[in-house]
Amino acid sequence: MGPLALMAKRAGFSVFGSDLHEGAVAPELYKENIPVKIGVQDGKFLQKCFDENGVDWFVHTSAMGEDAPELKLARSLGMRVSKRDELIAYLVEKLGLKMIAVAGTHGKTTTTALITWASLKLGLPVSYLVGSTLPFAEAGSYTDDSEFLIYEADEYDRNFLKFYPWLSVITTVSYDHPDIYPTVEDYKAAFEKFMSQSEQVIREPVDGISGLTLAGEKRRYDAKLAISAVLLMCEEVGKDVSISEVVEIMNEFPGVGRRFERIHPGVYSDYGHHPEEIEATVEIAREEAKRTGCKGVVVVYEPHQNTRQHEVLAGYRKVFEGTEHIFWLPTYLTRENPDLKVLTPVEFIARLSNSANAEPAEVGRELKEKLDKYLADGYLLLFMSAGPLDGWVREQKWEKIDV
Repeated sequence: MGPLALMAKRAGFSVFGSDLHEGAVAPELYKENIPVKIGVQDGKFLQKCFDENGVDWFVHTSAMGEDAPELKLARSLGMRVSKRDELIAYLVEKLGLKMIAVAGTHGKTTTTALITWASLKLGLPVSYLVGSTLPFAEAGSYTDDSEFLIYEADEYDRNFLKFYPWLSVITTVSYDHPDIYPTVEDYKAAFEKFMSQSEQVIREPVDGISGLTLAGEKRRYDAKLAISAVLLMCEEVGKDVSISEVVEIMNEFPGVGRRFERIHPGVYSDYGHHPEEIEATVEIAREEAKRTGCKGVVVVYEPHQNTRQHEVLAGYRKVFEGTEHIFWLPTYLTRENPDLKVLTPVEFIARLSNSANAEPAEVGRELKEKLDKYLADGYLLLFMSAGPLDGWVREQKWEKIDV
């Protein structure tokens, strides 16, 4: 939502917003002079915006329930009400943009950021929306000369089916979001429909891409997909560029917020919360540990959504192999099925092939003391979470180590 607000503001719209908590993109919203109210969403801020400026369109996330005061107020005031996909589709049509949509169960954010990074470096006429903070640019942007919109197309809530992209890039597709897609077949059918709505689809990288030095086989694969997309974009605007030139640019990629993001020397945070994502990120961490002379990798993992965990439980068995130790936190609960038993860390650990290396844990002083010892002993710390663990990591004081 934050990147979309940035894009809409730069496209000439008046934008206001509210949230229960200050997200990672908030500083970029403040810098763009977008009024934001943080705290209880009781409707008073929305009413004030409506009275002072008028509000035509109320855009909300899937997390907002039907009984939310702001949502009720928006409807009572006669505003157009929708989720973000409807506004994005409107902007694409109104601004005459060709959408490059990146979809898939894993790798969406990184691949979207890789395409954005290379496009900006090559001077291509792009706007973009990335679902995370970026170290090299704002998370969302629009310029009047743009021909393309690079967009991270999320399948949650069937969001991506609102679009008819000029180009779709598909990373990996494996079952997720059981609260939206009751079966594997239903999930895959949504991707098939999305691809049928696209003018062009990239599912495999073009031939001849070599020389990538990014850490992790999965990240190198995502970079190849991104290079394939960038080459098509260059062809569309008549820009002559070689594969080797784009590879050189990709090798300088500085990363993405919460995608193996370095918080401190030897301390990394990642958004991974699905077994396949975890396995790919652990591989990146092991390569990085070897490159920087660390003894190994210690993981702190916070699962996300109990409903999802019942579906992916069996997939955890081998994903943490090769790590020194795993601290398993209680599941971060959101949008849950109250009839499902909440799985405990002990139940997860019992299914691991390296269960002897894992222990249940809680965020707090005891965990921090144990992690400090591992860090001081020369281990790389990898925190994996789609929940509040990331904020805790950033709040901690980590001692300096020679990495």
